[in-house]
Amino acid sequence: MKRPQFTPEKSCLLAVALSGLIIGAFLLSNLIRSVDNISSFGLCSLASAKARAAADYDATPAQLQSILHYATSKIVPQQSLAEISVAFDVLKTRSPCNFLVFGLGFDSLMWTSLNPHGTTLFLEEDPKWVQTIVKKAPTLNAHTVQYRTQLQEANSLLKTYRSEPLCSPSKAYLRGNYKCKLALTGLPDEVYDKEWDLIMIDAPRGYFPEAPGRMAAIFSAVVMARGRKGSGVTHVFLHDVDRRVEKMFAEEFLCRKNLVKAVGRLWHFEIPAANVSHSGGWFC
Repeated sequence: MKRPQFTPEKSCLLAVALSGLIIGAFLLSNLIRSVDNISSFGLCSLASAKARAAADYDATPAQLQSILHYATSKIVPQQSLAEISVAFDVLKTRSPCNFLVFGLGFDSLMWTSLNPHGTTLFLEEDPKWVQTIVKKAPTLNAHTVQYRTQLQEANSLLKTYRSEPLCSPSKAYLRGNYKCKLALTGLPDEVYDKEWDLIMIDAPRGYFPEAPGRMAAIFSAVVMARGRKGSGVTHVFLHDVDRRVEKMFAEEFLCRKNLVKAVGRLWHFEIPAANVSHSGGWFC
C-alpha cells in the first residue's frame, strides 16, 4: 500500500465524509440488530427486547477509535470517497461478514469499523509497517505475508503459469502449493480456513521492479472465491487498475464478465463459486 500525499483541503473533506460513513454504518448495523431482536421476542416481551436492543447500540472499540481518528487527523485513506463507497455499499448488505484486505494502512481502521461484529483481517508485506500501524490501532487484526514474486516477473508469470497443472482452475489450491508460484502458500491458517465474503486487493507494492506486485494476490483471491462452499458470490475489489500489471492480471483471472462496477481506479468483481462439473478451460 503506497504512502499517500495529501492536500489539507481534500484531507479535511474526506475525513469528515469518512466519519459520517462510519457513524452511518454503526447506526445501520445496530438498527438491523435491534429490529431482529424485537421481532424475535413478540409483543409480550417487548420491554426486554427494547432493553436488549439498547445494549446493542454500544459502539465497538474500533468504531470509536476510528471516528476519533478521522475526525482529528489530516491523514486519510489512499482511496477516494467514491472508490470507498463501492465497498461500503456491499458491506451495508453483507456485514457482519468475513472481509479480507491485502494491505494495511491509513484506511484499515475505517474498513474494520465498516464491518462491525464481523471479521476483518489485513495482510501486509512489511513487518515494520505492521508494527507502526498496530501500535497506533491495537484493535486491528493484521498479519505479515511473504511473497514469492517480483513485479518484473509479471509478463513471464502470465505466459508460463498455464504450463503448471497446479495453477489450473480445476487443480489450483493455496496452502502448500509450492509448484504454482502465483499461489500464496504462507498465509495464516485463518485465511485458508475461512470463506471470505469480500476481498480487497490494495497491496502489496507494485510500482518498482523488485516489488512483489499484486499478481499472487489476484490469483489467490480468485482461487479462494472459486472454492467457496457457501451461498452467493465473493466480492473482489481491485485498486490501482490504471497500472498495466493490475489490469492485465485482472483480465486474466478476475474476468471482464465478472466486472460489475468501475469507479476511479477501483474495479469491483463478483466471483461465483466454481461449477463442480467444470472440466476444461481456464479462468476466463
